Amino acid sequence: MSPRRTVMIVGNGDIAAGAAAAVDAADLVIRFNDCRSMGAGGSRADVVAVCNTGRPARAMLGSAEWRRSPAVASASEIWSVRDPRKFAALRAPLAVSHPELDDFCDDYTDQFAAFCQATGKRHVVIDQSVHEAVDAALASHHPGSYVVPSSGMIVIADVLLRYPDDDVAITGFGHTGWEEHPFAAEKRLVDAYVSLGRLTRLADTNLISASQGD
Repeated sequence: MSPRRTVMIVGNGDIAAGAAAAVDAADLVIRFNDCRSMGAGGSRADVVAVCNTGRPARAMLGSAEWRRSPAVASASEIWSVRDPRKFAALRAPLAVSHPELDDFCDDYTDQFAAFCQATGKRHVVIDQSVHEAVDAALASHHPGSYVVPSSGMIVIADVLLRYPDDDVAITGFGHTGWEEHPFAAEKRLVDAYVSLGRLTRLADTNLISASQGD
């Protein structure tokens, strides 16, 4: 039987004081997008999970600074959080409900895959079934109307599925940000996972601000 590993998911929100050492001691460290959590949230990145559609994707791919950043350069894997099939299906309904999000579903997955191939990294696309399972799990936590779950919530759900026998911890999750993510419901869902012992939050006192959420 393999020994239990520690998987650390580090969001771009407030980081628990003293978290850096715990993050860097983990067996696997996952960060998000531009990895603003580096520094206060430790110095390691094994995985960078990215929004692979819309403006965030375009900005990252077009940024030499992002490509050369310590987190991206050191990561062995890039995870595309948004399954292209799911977002292709969302395009038509969003054109009616949120016409201002006309580029939200523009897909850059192939460009992230090409970047990974060129830099010797593994590229992973989180399956749309994870997104749909998160939607289902959020339903009992009164999410109200929203567009999609946050990248952080998708990655937490995926990691819990991917590494069921490991210890999963999070820091840098303030559950605030874009108004079309159901952050209040996501906080309740994460708190439920914590109460069930499936997930651990690093100490949430004496927070150091990195920036607000994903």
